Amino acid sequence: MFTYYDIGQVVFYLVALTILTPLLGGYMARVFAGEKNFLTPVFSKLENFIYKLGGIISANGMDWKTYTVALLIFNFFGFFILFLLQLFQSSLPLNPQGLPNVSWDLSLNTAVSFMTNTNWQSYAGETALSYLIQMAGLTVQNFISAATGIAVMIALIRGIVGKTANDIGNFWVDLIRSTIYVLLPLAILFTILFAGQGVVQTFSNYKVVRTLEGAQQTIPLGPAASQVAIKQLGTNGGGFFNVNSAHPFENPTPFSNFLEMLAILLIPSALVYTYGKMVGSTRQGWTLWGCMMFLFIVLLTISLWSEYHSNPVSQTSAGMEGKETRFGVTNSVLWSVATTSASNGSVNAMHDSLTPLSGFIALLNIMLGEIIFGGVGAGMYGMLVFVILTVFISGLMVGRTPEYLGKKIEAFEVKMAALAVLAPCVVILVFSAIASVRNAGLSSLGNSGPHGFSEILYAFTSAAGNNGSAFAGLNTNTPFYNIMIAIGMLIGRFGVLVPMLAIAGSLGRKKIVPVSSGTFKTDTFLFALLLIGVILVVGALTFFPALSLGPIVEHLLMLNGQSF
Repeated sequence: MFTYYDIGQVVFYLVALTILTPLLGGYMARVFAGEKNFLTPVFSKLENFIYKLGGIISANGMDWKTYTVALLIFNFFGFFILFLLQLFQSSLPLNPQGLPNVSWDLSLNTAVSFMTNTNWQSYAGETALSYLIQMAGLTVQNFISAATGIAVMIALIRGIVGKTANDIGNFWVDLIRSTIYVLLPLAILFTILFAGQGVVQTFSNYKVVRTLEGAQQTIPLGPAASQVAIKQLGTNGGGFFNVNSAHPFENPTPFSNFLEMLAILLIPSALVYTYGKMVGSTRQGWTLWGCMMFLFIVLLTISLWSEYHSNPVSQTSAGMEGKETRFGVTNSVLWSVATTSASNGSVNAMHDSLTPLSGFIALLNIMLGEIIFGGVGAGMYGMLVFVILTVFISGLMVGRTPEYLGKKIEAFEVKMAALAVLAPCVVILVFSAIASVRNAGLSSLGNSGPHGFSEILYAFTSAAGNNGSAFAGLNTNTPFYNIMIAIGMLIGRFGVLVPMLAIAGSLGRKKIVPVSSGTFKTDTFLFALLLIGVILVVGALTFFPALSLGPIVEHLLMLNGQSF
């Protein structure tokens, strides 16, 4: 039964997120504007040292092509290092368990996964990867991939507010400032908080203990708290342990659970306010934030209703299958909606055990582009794709030249926005279709019928959306899925990121058109409604047939007492 206590938990979470949004968002606006902030005395020397070490001239800007090339080279260099670390794991230090080398296809998948901020895991962390790989490989990529997303968003802002200039900033400066002024301080703070709650942080060997029944059990340990902090803050989501944040060593208490959920949306939410500050109109930021929060609350409400509604198959409501008793139904559902609204992908309950409608909501959140706050940076520039489409469609309806914040939206911007929308769609629909008709795809299924199809659909949706969560009933540690999902993650990341940088470069070269009586305002309630309509229509038209074959038909069959 959904109680006032459950309502209070949800309201407290949303209020905390709302209060922290302008505080952190205002701070980040000062950081990326190059203004002094309260951490400047602490990190300015480190920032300048990195510039000197790398031969970076911070005052030198880049056009969008140079910015893109720098970003791609840096990210693929990180991919290559992580790939090699896994291939030679057994010969490297900090491997007290003597774990063997990782297979080439799993190494490829994992390296792509963490480079693209997806953190899809076809392995169990405690039995596959050493402490060195977890720290020097995965945790480093958690910082870099998150900082990359923030950098692209900041570059897009500069393009929007720029005045006939090719300069959209310096990738190296944006990357470094994102890391040392935003991600690193927050990660240190949350690591301390998590360790205080009992999240393990040690280099000790795994412990072998004897249970009450007399059996032997191996207790996995490791430097988990530090990775958990950045996995949540950077909307990465990769778990140190196999069951992610459902594991008591990774998420031991209700308070650690609240902190981890808050960390998922903290930076993405604050970046919307940062956007408003940097474009010179906090009202613009709050309008977009309001759209995101409205969608979040509506979808959360549907998911909660479904989980608390009577299930004809089990003859119960508020089922606890796949959920932790220390968190309960409400916190499990709230986490599932938060982690799929952002490109986080961490879980504190098994999505495979959600009711069909709750699974539908998790899928829909990712399919919409994870623009409901979304990944750090990625959610905001993903939302701006829909803003551009909404402005263009609205202009066609009323016969006005589409404009956004004084910049004309023309054919090039619309083409790039359409490409950014279509690239993940191709991965989701085409790759799911291929896996559904090939033995290599069907042999890994854990369930039959519509639920089995949902497992496949969810896997490629998660890959294309750079989310990383899964229905978990599907065994993806096979060459077929490792390679297909890796390709999907690359398209889902760079098929959106590169077009957004192209839009930034195009807008930056345009003159700002003065506001007139014919200007369509984009900070009003009417525009917010139009934006939400475009988001839902695009999602519904694109994915409704696939969703009908999966969670929708499964829900209808569940009402007749049939399960899969």
